Amino acid sequence: MKIKWLGHSCFLLTSNSGVRVLTDPFDEQVGYELPAVETDVVTVSHDHFDHNHVSVVKGNFACIDKPGKFSERGIDITGVSTFHDENGGAKRGTNIVFKFDIDGIRVCHCGDLGHLLTPEQIKEIGEVDVLLLPVGGVFTVDAAGAYEVAKQLKPAVTIPMHFKTEMLKFQVDGVDNFLSVAGGGEKAGKQEIELDKDSLKGPSKIVVLNYK
Repeated sequence: MKIKWLGHSCFLLTSNSGVRVLTDPFDEQVGYELPAVETDVVTVSHDHFDHNHVSVVKGNFACIDKPGKFSERGIDITGVSTFHDENGGAKRGTNIVFKFDIDGIRVCHCGDLGHLLTPEQIKEIGEVDVLLLPVGGVFTVDAAGAYEVAKQLKPAVTIPMHFKTEMLKFQVDGVDNFLSVAGGGEKAGKQEIELDKDSLKGPSKIVVLNYK
């Protein structure tokens, strides 16, 4: 499968058979080029403008914006209820963590997760191979909190998201703070990576994708 970072919390996940899943499309206020791509499935972790701009997406797609279990185009999807802050949603509301089973690889997209996971949430999410994790703080878990979430879910590969870049208009931390807390990581130097089950073997790793 392929994982392409379109900026912020938006990824295009493409299966070996060509089925496409788009996560958290954003609008022009974010700063990146709008993710006006064609896809088969769109997931929305919560109803904020930098995650729910579904109208820009192209194609005849299914949109999933609630917790539960779903199956679309041969891809099993699990949505788990969480919160956008550390106070049970009192500050910023709810959030959905989505897990996708694509080509036998379990990809977990955390949306704007604002807290450490409970044992019940960890159990509901289940095993994770690839973790798409917010690391910039302010609106989500910060670098230290993100590292704790990664330790809770134990993925083979962690891909940071929702961090400050030259394009992003929000004031959040950059990815280097997270890498420092986590003890390092690989900057891939590209926007897209391709993974299979063999590439997930060995020690866990952090891979930072480039925007464009």
